[in-house]
Amino acid sequence: MSGIKQESVARFKKKEAVIGIVGLGYVGLPLMLRYNAIGFRVLGIDIDESKVVKLNAGQSYIEHIPGEKIALARKTGFEATSDFSRASECDALILCVPTPLNKYREPDMSFVINTTDAIKPYLRKGQVVSLESTTYPGTTEEELLPRVQEGGLQVGEDIFLVYSPEREDPGNPNFETRTIPKVIGGHTPNCLEVGVALYEQAIDQVVCVSSTKAAEMTKLLENIHRAVNIGLVNEMKVVADRMGIDIFEVVDAAATKPFGFTPYYPGPGLGGHCIPIDPFYLTWKAREYGLHTRFIELSGEVNQAMPEYVVSKLMDGLNERGRALKGSRVLVLGIAYKKNVDDMRESPSVEIMELIQAKGGIVAYSDPHVPVFPKMREHHFELSSEPLTPESLASFDAVVLATDHDRFDYDAISQHASLLVDSRGKYRAPQAHIIKA
Repeated sequence: MSGIKQESVARFKKKEAVIGIVGLGYVGLPLMLRYNAIGFRVLGIDIDESKVVKLNAGQSYIEHIPGEKIALARKTGFEATSDFSRASECDALILCVPTPLNKYREPDMSFVINTTDAIKPYLRKGQVVSLESTTYPGTTEEELLPRVQEGGLQVGEDIFLVYSPEREDPGNPNFETRTIPKVIGGHTPNCLEVGVALYEQAIDQVVCVSSTKAAEMTKLLENIHRAVNIGLVNEMKVVADRMGIDIFEVVDAAATKPFGFTPYYPGPGLGGHCIPIDPFYLTWKAREYGLHTRFIELSGEVNQAMPEYVVSKLMDGLNERGRALKGSRVLVLGIAYKKNVDDMRESPSVEIMELIQAKGGIVAYSDPHVPVFPKMREHHFELSSEPLTPESLASFDAVVLATDHDRFDYDAISQHASLLVDSRGKYRAPQAHIIKA
């Protein structure tokens, strides 16, 4: 039995293994580039044929991943395919697929389940299957384990199953795939050993935990920690505003304390693939155990209320100038979920745009990283990014700063906008036409 395990470990250590990455998005693509860069043959599998065509042509569809890197990877052993039967060629199958919420704010596991079902007929002895998608504790055991074993393969002996949560931070220049420590939990000790052999080739530090459940919970704790602290400071923002205090000044001052305080800054709401979603994975699973995670759910409520808070400040500002939001032209600056990226997942800017439109406002946007409003699962606007000229800025009744990209000319924006709603604290000095939100 141990012979299969030893052969698998040896193939990874000798870099003879074929790495299969299923889901070629913000997580899968950087992982592909890393394994390719250190000499592994990588097969990327994705249901989106347009992505497959672009990648095989040496092109990128993610702004912070240059096309030159994809082109180089194509020359050195990377190939993309939409043919899931080719999973049989891979020694490792790393699943990097979305885990969104449905309309009831419950986990949508369809991508994980459908992907596992798609590769299931092609699993063979000696492979390791690793789930990287953020999910609730128990997913690997409850959803992947029975499917992987359905064809008669024994997990821990014939085939190996691990959970290792992704920790990508798109656009962060201080960290890359290699330098971010990798948490991993195996279904059995043999699974863990093979999983470590897979990841230790590509990642500087691999952190082992006792089970797949512990690894799943680790990822949730990381993101719930951020969500709760952002919820706290967003609530403090509303209180401080009512008292005439600048919350950004207060956070900056508190951050000078060298111990016991970590600065979190308020904003227009939560965005990205993790922080707005992951807490609900735990609250949903906790109900199975008769537990009500009040602290987590309260922070979620506070954070979800922020787009409406920003729009209420916009309405106050227009009202002071004798205008209603209905019929007003409003420019939203920045629609990516955070600065300096083109990532639109769960962006609060989109909700702000929808709220403005629902109240009769005429909405437009400007974002140097998103030239055309993309196709999204739940949101749609037939819009392109507006050029930021003195004339265009002055033509709007109000400008809402939602995402503080470095490429914006903040002096010009302040100079030419008649009303500016700042949800990111870029403008610290009080000005009559700037409203902090």
